[in-house]
Amino acid sequence: MREASKKILLRFKWLRSLRARLFVIIFLIGFIPSAIMRYATIASYEDRGIDVRRSDVQNQLKIIADHLIKYNYLLDSSSEIVNAELNQMANLYDGRILVINGALRVIKDTYNLIEGKSIVSEQVIRGLRGANLSNYDQANRYIEIVTPIIETVSALNASPEIPEGTEIIHGVILTSVSSDSINTTREILARKSAIVETILFFLLIAIAIIGANILVIPFDRVTRAISQVKEGLFDEPITVTDYTETEHILDAFNQLLKRMKVIDDSRNEFVSNVSHELKTPITSMKVLADSLITQNDVPVEIYHEFLVDIAAEIEREDKIINDLLTLVKMDKSAALLNIGIVDINALTEIVLKRLRPIARKKDIELVLESTREVIAVADEVKISLILTNLIENAIKYNKEQGTVTVTINADHQFFTIEVKDTGNGIPEDTVDRIFERFYRVDKSHSREIAGTGLGLAITKNAVMLHMGTINVASTLGEGTIFTVKIPLNYITK
Repeated sequence: MREASKKILLRFKWLRSLRARLFVIIFLIGFIPSAIMRYATIASYEDRGIDVRRSDVQNQLKIIADHLIKYNYLLDSSSEIVNAELNQMANLYDGRILVINGALRVIKDTYNLIEGKSIVSEQVIRGLRGANLSNYDQANRYIEIVTPIIETVSALNASPEIPEGTEIIHGVILTSVSSDSINTTREILARKSAIVETILFFLLIAIAIIGANILVIPFDRVTRAISQVKEGLFDEPITVTDYTETEHILDAFNQLLKRMKVIDDSRNEFVSNVSHELKTPITSMKVLADSLITQNDVPVEIYHEFLVDIAAEIEREDKIINDLLTLVKMDKSAALLNIGIVDINALTEIVLKRLRPIARKKDIELVLESTREVIAVADEVKISLILTNLIENAIKYNKEQGTVTVTINADHQFFTIEVKDTGNGIPEDTVDRIFERFYRVDKSHSREIAGTGLGLAITKNAVMLHMGTINVASTLGEGTIFTVKIPLNYITK
């Protein structure tokens, strides 16, 4: 069903327009009820007309039936009063009346065709048993009514065999009444309704066009505003408050716009930082090299000292380039992950063993706390990179004689790595930016503390490649806690 709908929308492209859909909806909302009302009114008029005609005829037939008993018409049909009533009623309703006695003999026929003859039918026999019957023949457009001729025994005529109040059926009146007048009126009503419906049809088209255009005006304003942003005319948040839906759309767009601005600013800052970070070692090397070139008879010790400095700058440049290449590789695809079974506890111990010499230089104690053995399906190299960067940062930015505590834990779905240090902490207004590339919290000491400013950016990318999360909590003067949460079983997208 859904595929069929898509094919229809692709074939009739105008149906994909919100304006067209609103037009169709408004038109159908107006037209369908009016069409239903028209047909219902005509049908109910016919039913009501037949019911009223049947009720009127039955009431008058009961009166005539009483007159037939009163004037003893079934024994003597010469009563001019009764004959006049029968003929008048037949002419009034364009029908035919038969008076039939208990022996099924026709006493009176307003058409004067079968008087004196016998008539046998189910309706007549049921009428002689006391049933009041009526039937509408829609095909031939007439109402057939069977009315029993009933005499109620009075006190004067009562006897022990026939007590007072006994009803005696002497015959029936079989009446056929035409419904042509009702049908004629119905056809007139139908024609007038069709005219009204035609007028309403065109009126609804006009209302639907106007209504659809009015309803999509806010969306047109949204389109124009977004186009202006696209053309670069302005980049401020845009608002169209006509509908809740437009507010939601523009809230999402403004969030996207804000995010794009942040990305653009971050990109510009990144390019600036890359240029600065790459240029600084080169500038230092050039200054050192120029110093050697411009001096004559430079002692070997000076050459050695300058070359050591040049080698350090080259090493720093190489590290920056390698970290940038690592970031680029991580940005490409998760397919770069080499997934396997990793013993997180053992891997953490290896990383801590490798970093202890660095910690000893600042007299910092490295502590591993593990509540259980953790085995995960992950990329061992990337997990090692995460551990190395977080622990190395905790050592670099710690106090003398401080402590770095690494806690390993897991539940049935995720494993957690927590790295806690006793350093100076991170200012609250800079916590959200520490994962930006080349961002340094304390730029004045960035040269004193070795590093490229890319470690946390690389760490975050590695965590995200594993569908995990990384959070940071920090208190000035007390320290910082990094918490990494990664699924135990890596699932490819």
